Amino acid sequence: MNLVVAILIGIAIGAFVELLLPGHHASELLLAMVLGAMGSLLARFLGEMTGWYQPGDAAGFIASIVGAATSLLIWGLIFRRVPPRR
Repeated sequence: MNLVVAILIGIAIGAFVELLLPGHHASELLLAMVLGAMGSLLARFLGEMTGWYQPGDAAGFIASIVGAATSLLIWGLIFRRVPPRR
């Protein structure tokens, strides 16, 4: 899979996830897009380096989607906003 495609997948997943969440801001949207792109590239790199799939395989597309979603999920779990108690 091409690097540009992996980056675009990550940006799209990041934007999609952030726009689905309530109360989003422009800075959070950009952060989600960058995190999605980084997760997508990391999953692509790790999959090819470990031999799970070859460059250009369809599995790279799926790994990019899973990597982007996983990076956003981990970020959300670490930096979750807790509403103040009343």
